[in-house]
Amino acid sequence: MGSAPNHGTVNVTETGLPSKPVSAVSVVAHVQQVLGHVKIENLVAGLSGGVVSTLALHPLDLVKIRFAVSDGLELRPKYNGILHCMKSIWQQEGLRGLYQGVTPNIWGAGASWGLYFFFYNAIKGYTKEGRQTELSATEHLVSAAEAGVLTLTLTNPIWVTKTRLVLQYNADPTRKQYNGMVDALVKIYRHEGVPGLYKGYVPGLFGTSHGALQFMAYEELKRDYSKYKKVPSDAKLNALEYITMAALSKIFAVATTYPYQVVRARLQDQHNRYNGVIDVIRRTWRNEGAAGFYKGIFPNLIRVTPACCITFLVYENVSRFLLGQNK
Repeated sequence: MGSAPNHGTVNVTETGLPSKPVSAVSVVAHVQQVLGHVKIENLVAGLSGGVVSTLALHPLDLVKIRFAVSDGLELRPKYNGILHCMKSIWQQEGLRGLYQGVTPNIWGAGASWGLYFFFYNAIKGYTKEGRQTELSATEHLVSAAEAGVLTLTLTNPIWVTKTRLVLQYNADPTRKQYNGMVDALVKIYRHEGVPGLYKGYVPGLFGTSHGALQFMAYEELKRDYSKYKKVPSDAKLNALEYITMAALSKIFAVATTYPYQVVRARLQDQHNRYNGVIDVIRRTWRNEGAAGFYKGIFPNLIRVTPACCITFLVYENVSRFLLGQNK
């Protein structure tokens, strides 16, 4: 069994506690070791997958958000289901209406998937350095969670902007609060400051568990399937195999963590005011019960499952091509 990588030494006293924080070079060494596993190819491949899937499926994301914030306010349109929602938006606003918020969504999805794969593979490579054994499910979980926190910190303002744009219900462009992504970013910052750009960040942090669970499940499925086929764990699979594992891992993650997405969307909604996460949870439970935390889950599943399949399929093939592993 391989040993863990040597990540620096710490002087220990008789009590078992470090006598000094860490050696002077250890922090720099940690950073250098992680950076040694950074590959721009993973960033490009993840970005490609995120952009392609977003362009294909943005209307379903719009529907999901509108259902998630459907809390009874009179100003909100009333929909009788996914098809009725899409038909209503099409009749009132045309194709443009179905693609409200697509620009920040492309930026957000592209940046998020690109950065996620970028950070995840670097952290995973750092963790595995010097070892012959595969990472455990827990190590995959932790690596994905760390990548998720870094990615969310960089991209949260984009997601706030996307939510605000998606929740503009008026078909008349002159009566809309925001005139695009940049206008929304500027107005949110001007009127609400940095806290406005980071609304939903706390439930978003809890949401990193979604990506962590998904990546853990995906890695475990790939590893177990490769063992079943008696091929190396990093062997190239066919499109159907990647799609199946991506779909199963996404369904597992969504079913486990969906309520946080409802809480986050409601915090970011410009039409209602909540005093933090606890207030959202309390009011949602009081007014709508447990079902309120799962509003929009079906359009979400319909949207994110194929989106995840497209993203992972594009990522796996583009990254292998860029890294010269396309065999």
